[in-house]
Order: sequence, then structure tokens, then C-alpha cells
Amino acid sequence: MITFLHTFLPSAILFSAGPISIHWYGLCLVAGMVAALLISFRLAKYYQIPQDTVFDLSFWLIIGGLIGARLYDVLLELPYYIKYPEQIPAIWQGGLAIHGGIIAGVFIIWLFARRKNINFFKLSSLIVPGLVLGQALGRWGNYFNQELFGRPTSLPWGIPIELLNRPAAYIGEAYFHPTFLYESLGCLIIFLILLGGNIRAIKRERFSRRFYVWSLSLYMILYSILRFSLELIKIDTTPEFLGMRWPQIMSLMIMAAAISLLSCHYACASKKI
Repeated sequence: MITFLHTFLPSAILFSAGPISIHWYGLCLVAGMVAALLISFRLAKYYQIPQDTVFDLSFWLIIGGLIGARLYDVLLELPYYIKYPEQIPAIWQGGLAIHGGIIAGVFIIWLFARRKNINFFKLSSLIVPGLVLGQALGRWGNYFNQELFGRPTSLPWGIPIELLNRPAAYIGEAYFHPTFLYESLGCLIIFLILLGGNIRAIKRERFSRRFYVWSLSLYMILYSILRFSLELIKIDTTPEFLGMRWPQIMSLMIMAAAISLLSCHYACASKKI
């Protein structure tokens, strides 16, 4: 794979027939969604949640997540989209910010949990293993779109980027860090950790509120660490604050929320004891 990535120049379009074009980005997104659904369906019976309920929730998560991810990206790149408003619906060209999708997803799960009278943390814990696996697959869409790559590198797994897609400051460079691959592998590791926790809970029959909070918080912390680290080598334009890229700030905020959630949960548990 290392040699392949180093020598292959991908095309954004998988298939084209007249005015109809199938983009690799869209295919990767669909693959991620299908994988997330399959994992959630598989775990649903152990969480004692009907698959129909999971399907209904997944439908709203997909729709709401896409809208949230796009709106978030539009806000981050508002001057560009004000100039080119016709580009706002063009999600097949990229421009889906995962933090926007996560924010929208949390809100949707909260509303759905209230409506169905299901514990919010239970639903969240069920969803996050599939979510992070979907992220691992979806990130490959960035590869085919030649976007969100990292700094120039001479490492043997550096990927070639077409001149048109290189920032002006790096026009003379040939190979760049495949940050999509780093994030994909990182998400796959997080998925295996979360899945391992679920398998352990299944074997011990120890699904509880404590486990649900732990599972959700672990995802939030691990993914935030991964994303914060990768932003150190990314070169795409993004708003900055206090010398940090905006995704890093969001990652710190999510980590802080997860740590606070764990602290509150264990503090409350201790008081009950």
C-alpha cells in the first residue's frame, strides 16, 4: 500500500456517463454510513434496543449529521461561500466538517432519547463504535478529492498532489503527509478499543449507565486527541484562535466536556455509595 500511495494519483470521479458522475467521496461516505449501521444493528440486541428504533435514529443522524457538518464548514469558510453561494450544496466536492456532524448528532440523539424515553448515554454508547468506524472509511474520500493533506514529506508513504490542489506556498513540493490515512488508522484503532469494551460488557453482562458514560467519553477523548495531533501537520486554511487552529480548539472543548462528564458521573456515584 505504501508504494501504491506514493505513486498513484487518484481521480475524484469513480464513474461518469453523460451528465451523471459518481464521486469517490460520495462512495466513501456511503460505505462509512453502511458500516456504522451494521455495527449499530449488531450491538442493538445487547443494548435491548429494537433494530427499528436504531434504524429510525440512524436516518435522522445521517440527514442531520450531513446538514450539521456542511453548515459548520460553511461558517468556517463563510467569505468563500458568500462569494460562491452556488457551492454550498456541492458536498460531493468535500467540505463536511466532522465537528459539525458531532454537534448535530448529539442534539439529535438527545431529542430522540427524550421522545422514545431511552437513556441518552445508552443510545450514544450504542452509536459511537459504528460512528468511528464510519469515520475511518469516510476519510478516504479526502484522499480521492486530494484535500486536507499535511505538510510536505520525504517519507516513502508521502502522497503526490496535483499542482492545482497544492497551496501556493508549497507549489514546488511533490509529496505530502497523507493525513487522511493517519486519521483513518487512528479511527480504526479507536473502533477496536470501543468494540473490545462492548464485547467485554457482553461477556460479563455488565451493561450499565457507568459503561455507557465511559464508552461515550472514551470516544470523545480519544478522537479529540487524534484530531488535535493531526492538526499540527495540516496546511489547509482554517480560522485560528490563540495560535491554534479552530479544530484543535474544538477538540480541546470536546475533551474538557468528556472529562467533566466522567468526573460528574463518578462524583455522583460516590455520593450514592
